[in-house]
Amino acid sequence: MNFKRLEGLIAAPFTPMKKDGSLNLKIIPEYYRFLKHNHIIGAFINGSTGEGASQTREEKKMVAEAWAEATRDDATFKVINLVGGTSMQDCIEMAAHTARSGLYAVSFTAPYYFKPHSPQALAECCRIVAAAAPQTAFYYYHIPVLTGCNISMYDLLKAVDGSIPNFAGIKYTHEDFMDFLSCMYLDHGRYDMLWGRDENMLSALALGSFGAVGSTYNYAAPLYHQLIDAFKTGALEKARDLQYLSIEMIRLLGKYGGIATGKAFMKLAGVDCGRFRLPVSNMNDAAFESFKQEAAAIGFENFRSRHPA
Repeated sequence: MNFKRLEGLIAAPFTPMKKDGSLNLKIIPEYYRFLKHNHIIGAFINGSTGEGASQTREEKKMVAEAWAEATRDDATFKVINLVGGTSMQDCIEMAAHTARSGLYAVSFTAPYYFKPHSPQALAECCRIVAAAAPQTAFYYYHIPVLTGCNISMYDLLKAVDGSIPNFAGIKYTHEDFMDFLSCMYLDHGRYDMLWGRDENMLSALALGSFGAVGSTYNYAAPLYHQLIDAFKTGALEKARDLQYLSIEMIRLLGKYGGIATGKAFMKLAGVDCGRFRLPVSNMNDAAFESFKQEAAAIGFENFRSRHPA
């Protein structure tokens, strides 16, 4: 199977929550329009940013269906649904549901309790999940910092060896540029390698990767569009400055508690996605006021994503 290489920014959306912690799916059509207005080409749903690991199987199905409905008339906007988890049977069921929902792609990450012990074992896990949605693009999601699965992606692709017809590529959220570039060159560039570290985008651009998936693209898409444009026109000093601005923004994520700070950035951008579920901690009101001041100090208002007029 041949799937078109994805080029551009793919946001990893937050899953909107109500005050009681239940899903707030009515926001998703607005969320889609917000991303589209900011020239985002797709959404990677139910991932780390989307709290997929904190949702039930039925909730993840509801999120997938809501995104499918919101984007049904837009073939240019690609929705990738992460179906990874600790139960292979759940992953298989979710992959089949993704296909029935009409979403563009399934993504799968290594089970993170009982972990695959070899590239061959991981390839077999990929094979049975991909086979549950045989006409749907399949992307492996490499994020060893969360899964604890440190198998190199070059070794995984060698183990797959073309045996999974719908294996389109990898969402690569790691810092091993040797491994990443090796994957890009494998089989004459057969696989679509999507970069997953927003703070290192410039390095990935230098290696020739122009498709990226990230959480900060939700609320700072203009910054990254400018970065890509600067790189493409050879304005490398400007590109470095923009990448450093991205790093300053991402430092605030860590300073104010990590992944939940992304929803605070979204609130400043005008899309209130609520709070994260436990065990992730959310900042209190006093911390949010301090966060707003620091976001203003780095000029967030000048490069944040905008609502449609």
